[in-house]
Amino acid sequence: MELKKLFGYEGKTVVITGAASGMSRAATELLLELGANVYAIDINSIDLPVMKAYQADLSKKEEIDQVLADLPEKIDALFLCHGIAHFKGKELLVQKVNFYSQKYMTEKLLSKIADHGSVTYISSVGGFGWEQVYDKAVELINLPTWEEAMKWYDEHPELISNAYVFAKQCLASYVTYKCMSKEFIDRRIRLNAINPGDTTTGLTEDFNRSTSPNGNVKEGEEIISNIFLKSWNGYAAEAKEMGYPMVVVGSDICSYMSGQLIYIDFGLTSSWTSGALLQKSQKTIEEISEEANT
Repeated sequence: MELKKLFGYEGKTVVITGAASGMSRAATELLLELGANVYAIDINSIDLPVMKAYQADLSKKEEIDQVLADLPEKIDALFLCHGIAHFKGKELLVQKVNFYSQKYMTEKLLSKIADHGSVTYISSVGGFGWEQVYDKAVELINLPTWEEAMKWYDEHPELISNAYVFAKQCLASYVTYKCMSKEFIDRRIRLNAINPGDTTTGLTEDFNRSTSPNGNVKEGEEIISNIFLKSWNGYAAEAKEMGYPMVVVGSDICSYMSGQLIYIDFGLTSSWTSGALLQKSQKTIEEISEEANT
């Protein structure tokens, strides 16, 4: 079978955010190679040969609305990839960029998304453990307007204090909560997210600086390495190692895949899960043994 036909993007309309750099840029380049008609959005200028490039601040509802109104009437695949690192005092901004704008854009564009279309997000291994805040995330997800969501954020400072993590946990919760909701499943619109591990992009320095308690880039780099790389003597991924799989997930190749949180981290989060399960099992064995000896 011809490769372009296998992916199913040739001549199709694709909308992608964050396309100026990093994982999303790599994905956009592949989408263009596969013959998609790409409409790209970023706060920075986009120099790729897309059908139309929009420069917009996706933390601002008014700018989002302007872009959405200008997009084509039929969209076959939507990729929401924009995001920022977390810096103290920017908690609400991180929520708006990394989660709420993505929920808002999905739902505002839903009527334009084709039957059997796809919506694919970039989440993060940083959202690992999303189940712990699921009830609060769903509470936020079910609020009908942008304004009500902003009020909810104001009333829950304890949840957004770890802004990047909570935003990514909300994104994971959205995929699992909404994948079989009537408005999506009745039209067979698929929702999935990739969860990248440590990846070198244009945001790497921001992530390093924001991770350090002192804002020190080198210190932050070491902390991130200790969390994500040291345990397996690993290395950071390249942007294309995330962008390319994301294109696959949104394509016809994965036409029966929905509701999935796909960790692309060389097995790191699986090892975390394994370790936790083994600890739990060992504890249970020890408790049983203690009970038997009393």
